[in-house]
Amino acid sequence: MNKKLFVISGSSGVGKGTVLKGFLNKNPHFMLSISCTTRLPREGEVDGVNYFFLSKEEFQNCIDNDKFLEWAEFAGNRYGTKRKYIKQCLADGKDIILEIDTKGALQVKKQMPEAVLIFIAPPSLEALEKRLRGRQTEDEATIQKRLHEVKQELERAQNFDYKIVNDELERAVSELENVIIGEQKC
Repeated sequence: MNKKLFVISGSSGVGKGTVLKGFLNKNPHFMLSISCTTRLPREGEVDGVNYFFLSKEEFQNCIDNDKFLEWAEFAGNRYGTKRKYIKQCLADGKDIILEIDTKGALQVKKQMPEAVLIFIAPPSLEALEKRLRGRQTEDEATIQKRLHEVKQELERAQNFDYKIVNDELERAVSELENVIIGEQKC
């Protein structure tokens, strides 16, 4: 079977992490990519396991030398995926999944057209808003900002290879599994 890079994206609150976890539980031979970050490790996080922790200078050097497939800045910290790391995983015969935002996914597709982009979508904007509010972890301004971002993500998702609606978890996990296994056979 061909080894491919699968890129999973989806809006905040859509349950992409839960769908991906369900898939990985059924398919433990798949590897979840490890991203680089400039943020400090949180308690219990290990370099090379949770993230590759880089200084701001090291990260900038990687940008300057075109070592990232994609990178972005969130809340004052930078996050990115090293091209060499992904290519080495594939060369080592590993199935690899990268979970990133839609902008990053499209950056990856430009540099690796063979990457398979999969968007996890909400059943509706109303359902997503209900999920976000149900978390009770964010204020109204943050919820409104996230909902605005969702509309932009849905537009970018039109450039993805697959779209899976997460309206029922087991069905979404099964659909993700079917897409990935089908792509491996190509």
